[in-house]
Amino acid sequence: MISPENNERLERAIQQTLRQLPPRSAPRSLESRVLAEIERRAALPWWRKSFAHWPIAARAGFIVLSTGIVKLALMATVWVMAGFDPQQYRNAFAPQFAWMDRGLAVVGAITSSFEIILRNIPPLWLYGSIIFVGAMYVALFGLGAAAYRALRPQRSTSSLVSIS
Repeated sequence: MISPENNERLERAIQQTLRQLPPRSAPRSLESRVLAEIERRAALPWWRKSFAHWPIAARAGFIVLSTGIVKLALMATVWVMAGFDPQQYRNAFAPQFAWMDRGLAVVGAITSSFEIILRNIPPLWLYGSIIFVGAMYVALFGLGAAAYRALRPQRSTSSLVSIS
């Protein structure tokens, strides 16, 4: 039987021997594969990365969408449990959708006011304003291109010749 003293001496001798060994280096192929994998993962689009790397807006949208899907699943379950009775279904969920009815009423009022305004504008004015906005867009694009061309530093042909 090995005594505890011999066991400790053996352990110290093995530890000292292992510390004297030179550190092993990774094979060249492993290093290149690891670096290639790091570059590949960095080049992935945000939706292929983990949730923590998503933009804030995408995370918020995902949470809202997931909550909505869960809500719909619960509503479908209640509807099935109510025996597909539409009246019981409406009574169960009417208070939760009252805000949606008010929102639709506001959107409807705004839409109808825009329809009234558009009906009262003469068509010649509408066509004239569309043509005017289009001409201003073309002018802005042309001026931007001209300014870019004038202000861009010109490359000389001597800078394109490589020095051997």
